[in-house]
Amino acid sequence: MKKLILTTTALAMTASFAMADTVRMGTEGAYAPWNFVNDAGEIDGFERELGDELCKRAELECTWVKNEWDSIIPNLVSSNYDTIIAGMSITPERDEVIDFTQAYTPADPSAYAAMSADVNLEGGVIAAQATTIQAGFVAAQGWTLVEFATPEETVAAVKNGEADAVLADKSFLDTMVGQDGLVMLERMEAIGGGVGMGLRESDPELRAKFDAAIQSMKDDGSLNTLIAKWEVSTQW
Repeated sequence: MKKLILTTTALAMTASFAMADTVRMGTEGAYAPWNFVNDAGEIDGFERELGDELCKRAELECTWVKNEWDSIIPNLVSSNYDTIIAGMSITPERDEVIDFTQAYTPADPSAYAAMSADVNLEGGVIAAQATTIQAGFVAAQGWTLVEFATPEETVAAVKNGEADAVLADKSFLDTMVGQDGLVMLERMEAIGGGVGMGLRESDPELRAKFDAAIQSMKDDGSLNTLIAKWEVSTQW
């Protein structure tokens, strides 16, 4: 899944979560099928269903908070919510700032979409969402990168000719290909890690509760059922 490239150092002082309080679940709400806002204006998708089940198993009262991707870690550290459940890959860079549960999905491959199947990636302009591992990958290749704040803008850039292709999670691009002539390219990149919940380092008890809930869903097969339902990743 997409990975934030952390470039800042100190973010904020943290405050420990009081286990008696309602747990606020932070998500982007703009990355179908992982998380999105439905027609009723509610957070929906794989991670909404997963998060609700994890809270039930952990015997926690939970509410949902929508937050833009580029500030999702700083706002967790600043205690604007208590978890991140937003398709976030577990990376060493992030782990220096926040803690993670065990992964609840394996890595999702990154794929390219374009308006032509024979686009030249190395010589073209590649769009990616800012502060993601895909953007970092394109930059590391020395290719021409153009970054956008939201995943929808990266796809729009390909459709309107600003970019030759977009690199993003395959599960996200699966929801976009076929629209206005957008096609998936055969080439894929293995640049993601497992996806887990992010928590403040000062909340080990909360992390342990969600770890146990995730493990229970793995053990009884319900996590694989949910992954298959939403087609977000390979199964465990």
